[in-house]
Amino acid sequence: MEQLKLTDFLDYRFLSAVRYAPGGKRAAFVVSVCNEEENCYESRLWMYDGTLRQLTALGKEGQFVWEDETHILFPAVRSAAEQKRQKAGEQFTSFYRLDVTGGEALPAFTLPFAVQQLRSLGDGKWLVMGRIDAGCPGYPEMTAEERSDADKAREKEKDYEVFDEIPFWGNGRGVTNKLRRALFVYNTTDGSCKRLTDPLFQTDGFEVMGDTVYFLGDSFEAHAIRNHSFLYALDVPSGEVRKIREYTGFYAHDLVAVGDRLLMLGTEGRRHGLNENAWVYQVDTTTGELTVIRQEEYNMYSSVGSDCRYGGGLEMKACGDTLYHLTTREGCSYLYALTMDGESAPVIQKEGCIDEFDIPEEGGKALMVALYDTRLQELYEADLKTGEVTRISHFNDAVLEGKYVAVPQPLSVQSEGWTIGGWVLLPKDYDPSKSYPAVLDIHGGPKTVYGPVFYHEMQVWANMGYFVFYCNPMGSDGRDNQFMDIRGHYGETDYKNLMDFTDAVLQAYPQIDRTKVCETGGSYGGFMTNWIIGHTDRFVCAASQRSIANWLSFYGVSDIGVEFAKDQCDADPINSPDRMWEHSPMRYAGNVKTPTLFIHSDEDYRCPLAEGLQMYTSLAAQGVPTRLCLFHGENHELSRSGKPQHRVRRLNEITNWFEKYARGKNQ
Repeated sequence: MEQLKLTDFLDYRFLSAVRYAPGGKRAAFVVSVCNEEENCYESRLWMYDGTLRQLTALGKEGQFVWEDETHILFPAVRSAAEQKRQKAGEQFTSFYRLDVTGGEALPAFTLPFAVQQLRSLGDGKWLVMGRIDAGCPGYPEMTAEERSDADKAREKEKDYEVFDEIPFWGNGRGVTNKLRRALFVYNTTDGSCKRLTDPLFQTDGFEVMGDTVYFLGDSFEAHAIRNHSFLYALDVPSGEVRKIREYTGFYAHDLVAVGDRLLMLGTEGRRHGLNENAWVYQVDTTTGELTVIRQEEYNMYSSVGSDCRYGGGLEMKACGDTLYHLTTREGCSYLYALTMDGESAPVIQKEGCIDEFDIPEEGGKALMVALYDTRLQELYEADLKTGEVTRISHFNDAVLEGKYVAVPQPLSVQSEGWTIGGWVLLPKDYDPSKSYPAVLDIHGGPKTVYGPVFYHEMQVWANMGYFVFYCNPMGSDGRDNQFMDIRGHYGETDYKNLMDFTDAVLQAYPQIDRTKVCETGGSYGGFMTNWIIGHTDRFVCAASQRSIANWLSFYGVSDIGVEFAKDQCDADPINSPDRMWEHSPMRYAGNVKTPTLFIHSDEDYRCPLAEGLQMYTSLAAQGVPTRLCLFHGENHELSRSGKPQHRVRRLNEITNWFEKYARGKNQ
């Protein structure tokens, strides 16, 4: 078998956004691929109606919505006039209409703001969620000349920012100070666009039921509070908006209509903090009173990690009186069905990961984008009655044909009263009589999971002759709330779980050279990498990616710092700084002897650059072999959706670090 190469991911096809058309006769989805030369991704629309057919070719069609059974609307900048407006900094979104039965895409309409979601209300009306600047709330209603003046004024101030609220920036979104997700009703008949929400209102979710739109959110001037929101209702025919209820001390996650019921997913977070899995409530649409339907202890989405995705789609869909949803169990994600009597049952339980799905409103077979059988993403059809799954597409067959793909070998260990599950990838051309280096890979989150699915970086290392092993320590998703909850205990049981799993792997595979075991992880995995090198010298080298080093600094600079750090540390810098410092890897940096590489991005606002710099500087000052690779223009998602050339460089940096210390090779 041929060796899978580091750069092979440039030829992978990534599937996303699968959606049925009204009537359920056909579905569309997006296929994306890397363009290494242009250092970007190209996305195109495809259709499935019994056969697969490409709909668009320009490579810039990454979003869409069905207008009716045969027409798709998608945002794009195609004309010279649109390109000129975009270059001038004007805020707008142009939509094009494509007849899927034939013909070219033609201009449909343009809205004077950045559109994020579009939902049909019938009779030519659309519910639109878009981004507005609360400092210039009248922008959408301005004339073209007035907007031009506003754009020029903003251009003059581009060299500085003013922060007067928290959070003031968001990972992947840049500076968000005074930016809000607003709701509008756009009427294609007369071109009117009416804003429904106040300038400072942040929309958190919405649902359409008949002639009524229900939406959640809150207005704030200085501090966005996640566990405080209001529920509103819009009567579409009259345009009247009424406030239904205020929710205090409640994390409202989603609204979803199931039959004639409005459901809300949310939690008080009193038992397990802000990461507590949401319960399902029925909403009284007159009073807003919540009645529990299901006290769910598992999540209702997929949290299985992979570096072979680009884009996303539906993880929940109502059909009749049933709510179909994804859920993560151990290292896999399945499709479950929740009925309104509170009973939840599995529908599709094939081992692997369903990334997203859709089901026709009239019912029938589900279409799914999934990672199955250690393959890359493909499109699958699933029978909701029998659970049978049929593969429809073969987008990624050619790129893996004849290549070695390591099949994850399950392995578990008893640790601190828990069964910790994980997997081991065997090296290419594995010979039990030989000795091999190895890599421990730790996932982020910590409320995510690793599973038996295709993970490019791990497959690359296995193809280079490394054992690769990974597990889901306490704090991970895929089990109940109690297992997930490590608030105030980072670096304790989770660290012991990881070390016990490492010991179990070394015992099960004596072919691993114990002096040549490398370690890496990103985000929470980066935190654990920083923690590990301060508590043991057992690894020959380490690579810490987009990490947390110091909870005290993280609190003040991360886009989620105030709430996440306080919640997860069960402490804050003002009242209990000693407790935050106790669980900070920086406190133990003086113990580090392990050669460590740091990977960070200057636009990572989730785990900002200062976190990596602290550890790097401390190690360098002590003479510990270290190196920091900083990526400009990238954020927290570098390894998953960063620019193709940067993803190649990142993986080369980590791989070369391993090769240097595990095999003595200087690249």
